[in-house]
Amino acid sequence: MTQDDGYLLDNQQTEAAERFDAFTALFDPTTFRHLEGLGVGPGWRCWEVGAGGTSVVSWLAEKVGSTGKVVATDIDTSQLAEVARPPVEVRVHDVGAQEPPGEGFDLVHARLVLVHVPDREQALRSMVKALRPGGRLLIEDADPALQPLLCPEEHGPEQQLANRLRHGFRKLLADRGADLAYGRKLPRLLREAGLRQVEADAYFPVASPACTALESATVRQIRDRLVTAGLATDEDIDRHLANVAAGGMDLATAPMISAWGRKA
Repeated sequence: MTQDDGYLLDNQQTEAAERFDAFTALFDPTTFRHLEGLGVGPGWRCWEVGAGGTSVVSWLAEKVGSTGKVVATDIDTSQLAEVARPPVEVRVHDVGAQEPPGEGFDLVHARLVLVHVPDREQALRSMVKALRPGGRLLIEDADPALQPLLCPEEHGPEQQLANRLRHGFRKLLADRGADLAYGRKLPRLLREAGLRQVEADAYFPVASPACTALESATVRQIRDRLVTAGLATDEDIDRHLANVAAGGMDLATAPMISAWGRKA
């Protein structure tokens, strides 16, 4: 991601920490299951791309121990200060525009990052380049076009409003270069990048307190953008946030597709 005024969900906004907490609750079990399956352990050298929050970095640091290393990068590392100690090294880095922060990594991982990166092809090449022979790449990214609704069961006016605002959110993302169908492409892209033993799966939360928290934080974070773009009114947003807080809707997220493979 190139950090500029057009970035929709930057880490400096007050809602960012709430979003990271929601991602932790929603997606950490899936991410940790995959990382366990890849064999992450003592002495591993790992690059966490677009780290954002701290949960995955902390988990990796515990697994690799004092003999390993975790390089955590993001264009904005303001949320990572608390984990910036050995074996973790925190660096400001743009995966789509800069050379990788080293080579010979046993693992490179990115979650909910590349869908937002303008030069996704360059970012993927950089991540593969950073791996040692036999190293593992795990990319987990959303596919909002695969399941575009906030409320899959649109049975009333509250759900209709929710889905209209979700459509507005997707338009803002697309206007800023996000690939809303990126997740489904990952297995093919990893094979085309030369990786072996490529596999993938998807996780699709349909209703949970974390989905509710994520929606509230996201809408508050992009509120001004939605109104300025004519995609919603302040009254629409106030009504939607009240509906979300009431707890009567089943809110979903876009499917997160996880794809992994091994460098030859």
